[in-house]
Amino acid sequence: MRTPEETAGEPRYVPALGYHFLTPLYDTAIALMTRETTWRKALVKQIAATPRDVVLDVGCGTGTLAVMLKRTSPYTTVYGIDPDPDVLGRAEIKARDNGTLVHFMKGYGADVAERAAPLRVTKVVSSLVLHQVPLEGKREILANMLAALKPGGEIHIADYGLQRSATMRLLFRQIQHLDGCEGTQPNADGIVPVLMEEIGFDNVREDRVIATPTGSISLYSGRRA
Repeated sequence: MRTPEETAGEPRYVPALGYHFLTPLYDTAIALMTRETTWRKALVKQIAATPRDVVLDVGCGTGTLAVMLKRTSPYTTVYGIDPDPDVLGRAEIKARDNGTLVHFMKGYGADVAERAAPLRVTKVVSSLVLHQVPLEGKREILANMLAALKPGGEIHIADYGLQRSATMRLLFRQIQHLDGCEGTQPNADGIVPVLMEEIGFDNVREDRVIATPTGSISLYSGRRA
């Protein structure tokens, strides 16, 4: 994903797998490289969506998490936002093929709070987004996620986190070769929960760490006071 470096026109974003021509391979690559079934199921369980929830998936990509949430809790209202029209098209097809209704919309990290304002979001979620953007982009996305939530609402994130062992750091170099070090290294140093607290989330926790062939993925949670 996906946020913003200003250019002469619109903000730029990093497409899935770093290059537009690789987007068709995104779902297959994530499945092979990240133990996707394991961490996505764990994240969906952690989110624990209910029929009363309004869930916003920030950087929804091809819609895998949003569709899983809707299939797990059919009466939950689920939105997905992403700046890449190509992946949004794929997300809409995925939702349709799974017989689910997910509301997808185009938008950048800086747009999240504004786009979410009328939605009364109770849970904001994100997966494999923050490691792809530089430090200020991470802050901007998290600040918008906080602003998007109703008081008492929850945040749930799955992303590459602190790489605690030499083996995990070595494996994580594959991601750094693909996405660069500017965004990925702060994640590997454990910055995500620190930023969550700095932005203003309460009860910030690292709930689970899952080893994958490309480094460890952490599940984080927090709450808006």
